[in-house]
Amino acid sequence: MLSRVAESLYWIGRYIERADNIARLLDVNLNILTDFKDLNDSRLVEHWEPIIRSTGDWDLFNSLGYKPNSRAATDFLTFDRSNPNSIISCLIAARQNARIIRDQIPSEVFEAINDAYLDLRDSGSDEIWKEGPYQFYNAIQNFSQLFQGMVASTVVRGLGYYFMETGKFLERADKTSRILDIKYHILLPRVQDVGGVVDTAQWTAILRSCSAFEPYHRNFATVVDPALVTEFLIFSAKFPRAIRYSLARLGDHLGRISRNKHDRFSNEAERECGRLYSDLTYVSVEEVLDQGLHEYLDYLQHRLNRVGGAIHETFFGVPD
Repeated sequence: MLSRVAESLYWIGRYIERADNIARLLDVNLNILTDFKDLNDSRLVEHWEPIIRSTGDWDLFNSLGYKPNSRAATDFLTFDRSNPNSIISCLIAARQNARIIRDQIPSEVFEAINDAYLDLRDSGSDEIWKEGPYQFYNAIQNFSQLFQGMVASTVVRGLGYYFMETGKFLERADKTSRILDIKYHILLPRVQDVGGVVDTAQWTAILRSCSAFEPYHRNFATVVDPALVTEFLIFSAKFPRAIRYSLARLGDHLGRISRNKHDRFSNEAERECGRLYSDLTYVSVEEVLDQGLHEYLDYLQHRLNRVGGAIHETFFGVPD
């Protein structure tokens, strides 16, 4: 397979997953605001700044003159084409990559991406606020599920499929770490509120952003506990959006791409992924919390960037 084709497939997987995660963040956090009273400008800043920081685009958000409130966050993270991580930018990039390699993917997959782009292109923030954000962002999440279903049911299990899945699971691991890191940046009104209603609502929002609220409660028959939430979203080997699970799938797909039939890892991408997966397998949540959750998540994001760089250098010939 040509490296440019492989790279386009890889980025299609990443961009669709990124759009899905942004839609989840906005959906949950717009809805959680309805549970709070006295939402003055200061409280809105405290709510939205950590969410925008989690995308890595806080400096761009400020440079474009936005103020941290619900309307600005919606515009910036959904429709602003100058933001490379907005939902519309992700769909544009996914569609461009799909057009380049249209003969390499099933028509159903291309049409799903194209239809989602056209629907979003014809929408705007006025429509969101008129019809309700839940329906709008739920539709984007449904598109992501449709896309993944199309890929699962129509794409031949070969290099193209594995590259697309590689992009998806690397992006998923990164975004789960960033969603979990939101809690570090959130300021509670008072120190006494730690463990209180507001704190619990924020941890619940993190679970819901990862579609993990119900799986968490099936796994832990208890209240929302920060240590258990951290353990579930980082270390679960069974929950599909957990970081460890995503890295396991990522390592499997990298191995299939390399056709590695030996005990040793055959290239730097597999080695970087394998080292990180091994670290996650043998560290405990207590060690993470003792080190500091934010510091550990920052370390994870750095390591995931190294995995991404190794993938680019190994398969596409260009360092990330």
